[in-house]
Amino acid sequence: MNKLGLLPPTIVLEPLLHSFLLEDIGRGDRTTQALIERERGQAKWVAKADGVIAGLPVAAKVFNLLNEKVNFVAVVAEGESRERGDVVAEIEGPLDALLTGERVALNIVMRLSGIATLTKKYVEKIADLPTKLVDTRKTTPGLRLLEKYAIAIGGAVNHRMGLDDAVMIKDNHIAAAGGIGEAISRIRYQVPYPLTIEVETENLAQVKEALQYGADIIMLDNMPVDLMRQAVSLIRKHDSRVKIEASGNITLETIRPVAETGVDYISSSAPITQSSWLDLSMKIQ
Repeated sequence: MNKLGLLPPTIVLEPLLHSFLLEDIGRGDRTTQALIERERGQAKWVAKADGVIAGLPVAAKVFNLLNEKVNFVAVVAEGESRERGDVVAEIEGPLDALLTGERVALNIVMRLSGIATLTKKYVEKIADLPTKLVDTRKTTPGLRLLEKYAIAIGGAVNHRMGLDDAVMIKDNHIAAAGGIGEAISRIRYQVPYPLTIEVETENLAQVKEALQYGADIIMLDNMPVDLMRQAVSLIRKHDSRVKIEASGNITLETIRPVAETGVDYISSSAPITQSSWLDLSMKIQ
């Protein structure tokens, strides 16, 4: 489904995975350490539900952090759909590493696969339209890099990763500044090139003010579809280079009518906040 879902570089990803493992292992895997006698083992990962698989390269890193001799083979490519009962990965290596890393690795892949699965459903609703689905900053603390990776695997586009990626003037910023024009004017000469300025608007008067003060991106927030269509027409006539984003209460039922208004992007937290984990299990052979 997705052509390019980029994982964070090793220097960023490994400390994150280290923290996950330390949380789970604590002072040691008491069960595995007391039980294991044979040195090597084999296992398979099996899907227990239909869905899009995401996160297998991350799982491989989890096991390799425990023991570099673990050989984790992804049977499916990232972003491929699989059905209940399908094998998605095969693992061979030191048995203690397989057992100790099992839960952390599975949790990551189940979480990311659930996000990718729901993302794909949203993306398919507007696949024949030029509008792109983007994510938001409503992510699980500590998991943003991986959850946004899963969004890309599901076929959507990442919005800003954090507050330092772009300027987004939202309703509370507008209230604090005393208006859209004042907010843009105060911000424009204080942010480094080439950061863009996006402004959240709720009505046509705010759209006109955002245009007047040269916003690069205008978000149409929680607007009825008819009003959104008027706003899109207004923006296009004023400056065709301004990008338009729609946001607010986006569901599988509403995403297509919103896209049909002609917006460039639709942002939604739903693929992350409303997704269910895709159940997987590991079976030692």
